[in-house]
Amino acid sequence: MTGPYRRVRDGILLDVRVTAKSAATRLAGLHTAADGIVSLAVKVSAPPDKGKANAAVIGVLAEAFGLPKSTVSIAAGETSRRKTVHISGNPEGLAPRIEAVLTTLTAEE
Repeated sequence: MTGPYRRVRDGILLDVRVTAKSAATRLAGLHTAADGIVSLAVKVSAPPDKGKANAAVIGVLAEAFGLPKSTVSIAAGETSRRKTVHISGNPEGLAPRIEAVLTTLTAEE
């Protein structure tokens, strides 16, 4: 099993699986799909309408990683539950932040 993120030249690409119209907005652990892809499960209370859920995903990820919203964007999957999120910045500095959050989530499971 591999993790849900990979380092790229200008940041991090993070695989996420979004559940919209959820009771609460939060990170919900790791999700392994039938094809073996591991994603960070993100639940948002916003509906998947006119980008509201995508904006909520950006907000919850930015808050969780302690980053400005402007550094987080949807790179692929705008209309899908499975998305690739790009986090801009130095990948060597971002990876420990992401690892810390993922470690906390897996410890809670």
